[in-house]
Amino acid sequence: MEKRTVDSGGTTSIPIASIANGLPGRYATALYELAAERQQLDPVLEQATALASLIDGSTDLRTALADRTLDLRDSARAVDAVLNAEGFSPLMRDFVGVVANNRRLPRLREILAALAAIAAARRGEVVADVVSAHPLTDLQRVQLRSRLAEAGYSKVNIQERVDAALLGGLVVRVGARLYDTSLRSRLTRLHHAMKGAA
Repeated sequence: MEKRTVDSGGTTSIPIASIANGLPGRYATALYELAAERQQLDPVLEQATALASLIDGSTDLRTALADRTLDLRDSARAVDAVLNAEGFSPLMRDFVGVVANNRRLPRLREILAALAAIAAARRGEVVADVVSAHPLTDLQRVQLRSRLAEAGYSKVNIQERVDAALLGGLVVRVGARLYDTSLRSRLTRLHHAMKGAA
């Protein structure tokens, strides 16, 4: 049976079963369960958040993760060297090594987002997946929380990702609701409107 989480406003959020679906969800579930089994869940969740921030804050690291032309062993060694230098635990390094060996490094950031969503859902929190063209500033985070509170999401766990392809603006997903204010979407809508007027 699917377990759904409900926030304090009575809004039903995304079911845990659907978060765990798909490739990122399967990897995230495996890491969550392994960390829980080894009684390292809290440190692993903290390190996953730290790694997500590291990826979001480093264009070079994002490029290295996405580059499918790099030799598998070289990319795995490079990422492990970064994790080692940053003090990540052997469990986290081993997990990222498995992701690398399975040629899934381009999906690592999605896997970390899925892990955070699974953890939040199991704590009964509502998750807002926020994708922006550039890392959010502190002021933008405050404004975003305020807008989410106005929309009825007062207790929300914000998961941030960077996707330069958006060009500008934000894409926010809370459960089944999607708010897309990205420049890419606006340009696409303008393109379709111009084609329709021609």
